[in-house]
Formats: sequence, structure tokens, C-alpha cells
Amino acid sequence: MPSIQRTTRTTRPRAAAPAATSRLRAAALAAAAIAALAGCSVTPAPLTKTELTLRVDRNLKSLTADQEPVGGAIGLYEAMARALKYNLDYKVAMMEEAVRGRELDRARFDMLPQLVANAGYNGRSNDSGASSRSLLTGRQSLEPSTSSERQTTAADLSLSWDVLDFGVSYARAKQTADQRLISLENRRKVANRMVEDVRTAYWRAISAERLIRKLTQLSGDVNNALGDSEEIARRRTTSPLAALTYQRDLIDVQRQIQALQRELVIAKAQLAALMNLAPGTEFSLVVPQRSALSTEFCLSGEGMVRAALENRSELREIAYRLRINESDGTVALLRNLPSVRAFIGTNYDSNDFLYNNNWSGVGVRASWNLVSLFRYPADKRLIETQAEWLTERERALTMAIMTQVHVSRAQFAFARQSLITAGRYSEVQGGITTQMQSAFKANQESRQRVIREEMNGLLAEVRYDLAYADMQNAFANVYSAIGLDSFTPEVSSRDSVSQLAGGLQQLWQSRQDMTGATAAAACGAAS
Repeated sequence: MPSIQRTTRTTRPRAAAPAATSRLRAAALAAAAIAALAGCSVTPAPLTKTELTLRVDRNLKSLTADQEPVGGAIGLYEAMARALKYNLDYKVAMMEEAVRGRELDRARFDMLPQLVANAGYNGRSNDSGASSRSLLTGRQSLEPSTSSERQTTAADLSLSWDVLDFGVSYARAKQTADQRLISLENRRKVANRMVEDVRTAYWRAISAERLIRKLTQLSGDVNNALGDSEEIARRRTTSPLAALTYQRDLIDVQRQIQALQRELVIAKAQLAALMNLAPGTEFSLVVPQRSALSTEFCLSGEGMVRAALENRSELREIAYRLRINESDGTVALLRNLPSVRAFIGTNYDSNDFLYNNNWSGVGVRASWNLVSLFRYPADKRLIETQAEWLTERERALTMAIMTQVHVSRAQFAFARQSLITAGRYSEVQGGITTQMQSAFKANQESRQRVIREEMNGLLAEVRYDLAYADMQNAFANVYSAIGLDSFTPEVSSRDSVSQLAGGLQQLWQSRQDMTGATAAAACGAAS
């Protein structure tokens, strides 16, 4: 145990010092005035125009900083990779997980003993003294004397450990660890939702790449046809009813074109936002061949339900919250137990009147807040009610997730069937258009009917493309409902865009191709 030894011991009685007293009073008054002025000088300080401008410039520069530039046409898996690597919402989820990790590191220190160092100075304007009075005679039995100097310094270093505080800190650290696991599940949920959004936006953007020019051209043809029809109606070369019916059909086509343009034109902007590309950034997309996906999954319906109940982030989060609630019960119980604190330390005091200026101390102190015993039943009822509430939420989510799995499977099968129907319709309409064009060349059909069928043919192609995008979205919904991660642990956002895209391509192609060895790989991923 460290100790501090003094080599001399003298007592130095000091006379009153009026000048020193005045200085001390003046210093105290000055300190009080400064404190009062400081307390009254705090006023709201709004950000200036310059500060706001600097913040805007800094934020704009940091949005896309350190990103790999777009080097060519972007495919589906590169779009997924860029979203996982640069999407700001996903980065927020990752940083939340990092914050919870730092909180866990800090919580571990709460379980350590306390090592406290204190130092202080004490001064007064006159000597501290006292006299004694006899309890028997009532007379003064000792002349006024002092046992303390006017100015003294003191210091101590003590090590203490409270058993009750350790138990509470341990339970709180376990809760912090569960909070970190909850943030991990939130990150998984954000990643799965983001990849699903990327697939939807990508395929709709592909439809826009294929058809937006044709839609614009078709819109011009419709306007020209409307003008011709109105001119025909004015000349009365056909019946008014036939002219109005034809105009109504053209306006209906025009309305459908506008709705499709509105739906398709924003898809590319949404995809750029998901990849964290600055608005207005020019980029092209890889336009793949359309191919129908298999409806045969590696898991049966019951297997998918069980996998979803094991993998879904929402259910895992409730499980962790139940553990946190259980730890709250432990904390509530520990707070009702007696507190036992052991301490050991060394002390020093500069007062020359003390016989020993430095000394060591050791001891044990026990305390018990008996009032907390009356609070424990209320705490226990609250914790039990919270557990029942979380359990009911878990049951409700279980039913909702089971329903989502079955609905997602049915929606995918329906979307695939709709794609087949849209493909057949487009094929039949293409044949009709070809026949009408041949008949027009042979002067057997009017130009108006040819234009109408050409419009119907392009609309059929647009609907087929949208049906394909819906099928891709429904496919992603199936795996999202199951709760499978959108990327495996081997795929890290620290990889380059090309490496990350390669890993994602291998994973998702194994899920799409449900035959042979790839089916086994997909089943392994699902399990």
C-alpha cells in the first residue's frame, strides 16, 4: 500500500491576517459575480447563413464520396452490390449496430471495481478552534484551541467493490448485448428489403429502357390519329357515332400510355437512389433476355414456414426483447437485496496538527433500502405484463409470417401464370397486327384500324414487360417472406463492387435454378 512520509512535524500558530481576509472575501465576491453573469449570458444562437451553406456543401460532397464510378452498363447484381455497399439507409443500420457494439464495450467497465482518487484544498479566513464545557459543573474546562490549519490539502485513493452493483451491471451488460443483436436483426431486415426494392426498380427500369421510346412514338401516333379522326368527323366522310367511338378508343389508349409512362419513368430514378447515385447521373442498364422462373422451390410449403419462423428478423427481435425483459426481472430482484461494499484505500492530509498525516484504511459496509421492498411487487407485475404483451406479439407475428409465406408463394405462381398469359396475348396481338398491315397494303383495311392494332400490339408488349417485372418482384418476395439473407457471410460490403456482385450472382442464381446441383446449393442456403 503506498504511503506518504513527512520528515518534520511543527505546529505553526498563526495570527489573524486582516489583509488576507479582505483578499479572500474579494475573491469570493468576484467568483460569485462571474458565476451570476455566466448564468445570465446564455442565449439561443441560431445557425448563420454561412454555417448552413457550409453544412449543405459538406453534406453534398460526402453523399457520393469514395464510391467506385460507374464504368459501364449496370446489371442486376451490380445494382444489388452498389446498394449494399453505398446505400445510406443500410449504412445507418450498420452504424447503429456499431454503436450498440461500443455500448457493450462500455457496459463491461461497469462490472469492474471502482478506483477513486480524490484531492482537495480547504482554506478559511481565521483559525478553527473550540473550547470545552464541563457537564458536571457547567464551567469552561479548556481554553479555546485549534487542531486544524487555516489552509490544508487532502488526498485519498480508494478501491471499492459493491456486490449488488456488480450483479446489476452484469444484468445490464447482458441486456446491452441483446440490444446489439436486435440492431443486427434490424440490419438484416433493411438489407433484405433493400435488395427486394432493387430487384423491383431494376426490372421496371429495364421495361422503361425497352419501351419508353416506343411509348413516346406511340403517343405521337395517337395524337396524329386523333387529329385525322377529328378532320374526318368535320368532313362527315363517316358517321358521327363511328368517329366518336374511334376517338374514344384513341383517348383510352392515350390514357393507358400516360399511366405506363408515369410508372416507368420514375423506376430508373428510384434505382439510382437505391444505389446512392446522385440525382441526374447518367447510366445505362444491361438489358437481359426474358426467361420464366421455375415455381419449384427447394423447400416445401411447410418447410418454408418453419424456415421463416426461424429466420425472420421480427421474431428474433421479440425473442431478444423477452430476454431483456427477463433481465429486468433479475435487476428488480437484485435491487431489493442488501448492498455489501468492501473498500481499501490510502489517505493523506497536510494538516500539521494531525499526529499521522497519512494512513491506510480497509472496511466493509452493508446497507439495505427497506423501502424498495414495497416497490418490488409493482416492478414484478410490470415485468410479467410486458412478458405477456411480447408473447402475444410473437404469436400475432407468427400467424402473420405464416400467412405471408403462403401468400408470397401463391403470388409468385400467379405472377408467373400472368406472365405466360401476357406472353401469349402479345404473341397473338403481334399476329393480328401483321395481318392488318398486310390487309392495309392490299387496300382491304383502313389506316385507322392498322394504327389501332399497332397501338394494341405495343401496349401488349409493355404489359408483358411489366408482368415480367412483377414476376421478378414476386420471386424476391418469396425469399423475403422466408427471411433468408440477401447475401451470405462470405459476401462482405468491404469487397469491391465487382467482387460483391459476383458473390450475389452466385447466390441468387442458385436460388433461381432449382435443378441438379444448384438446387442442393439453394436448399443448403435455405436451411
